[in-house]
Amino acid sequence: MADRRLQVFHTVARLLSFTKAADTLHMTQPAVTFQVKQLEEQFNTRLFDRTHNRISLTEAGMVVYDYSERIISLYGEMSNRVGEMTGDLRGHLFIGASTTIAEYMLPRVLGDFKMKYPDVQVRMYVGNTDKIVHMIEDNSIDLGLVEGLVTNKSLATLKCCMDSMIVIAHPDHVLGTHESVTPQELLDYPFVSREEGSGTREVTMEYLNQVGVDANDLNITMELGSPEAVKGAVEGGLGVAVVSEATVLKELALGTLLARPLDPPLARPYSFVYQKQKFRSLVMDEFLEFAKDRCSRDMLSVPVRREV
Repeated sequence: MADRRLQVFHTVARLLSFTKAADTLHMTQPAVTFQVKQLEEQFNTRLFDRTHNRISLTEAGMVVYDYSERIISLYGEMSNRVGEMTGDLRGHLFIGASTTIAEYMLPRVLGDFKMKYPDVQVRMYVGNTDKIVHMIEDNSIDLGLVEGLVTNKSLATLKCCMDSMIVIAHPDHVLGTHESVTPQELLDYPFVSREEGSGTREVTMEYLNQVGVDANDLNITMELGSPEAVKGAVEGGLGVAVVSEATVLKELALGTLLARPLDPPLARPYSFVYQKQKFRSLVMDEFLEFAKDRCSRDMLSVPVRREV
């Protein structure tokens, strides 16, 4: 953008935090403060009130913020129109992905997208579904890709592909004699769960409740913050777990885990999420189409190996 100061000010004003703005813009906090101070000197007025470690917009700051919203939006539209005319795709895209998607699906997609569009700069943030949705809500990122439910009506969702969920256990576990696992049978064994706010946990609990099993009756012995941690606990014989089939292909091939389908089956959507009212750049539209096509093909080609 021609005036970096305006972009920095807009980010600080949106987040009402110099620290968060610095993290979002990948700048140091002193650099952010300097950019805002320059803008204040240009207008010869304070744009923020600073009291008790909190900031708020002054009356002049609110006027500048309103205009900066429109200027940034117009700049994006201008870039889109020129890009459509020249066929030149460039710019920045800020993406957030829930942990499972970020670790097992997105790296290949981003690699292929970068090869096709080398002038697009992509930054990815990782967290559980709740965190990614919050980042979309406060405009910290342009686009999220999550596996959990999104209830905020101001956000738009677009299904990317379906993900099969399965039960995993230690290779010597008694479930090895079963063809499949019913929801009721999950209550019979120690259960290794993802943390609160995880899309995997939310989908699993909703599934149990829908089939008439009280999720509160699960014998949850561990709550862990990543798929890798859950797999490690199950490999150590600490319980069973429900995970995405795509996350355990290596372990099934090596025989360090066994997997069984749920009966009835459980599948969840991977969904894009973004602000309904926010201007969608050409870069974002192109990535949406590219990722949706690539993810669907990848999920359809996942080899299924459940016997060990």
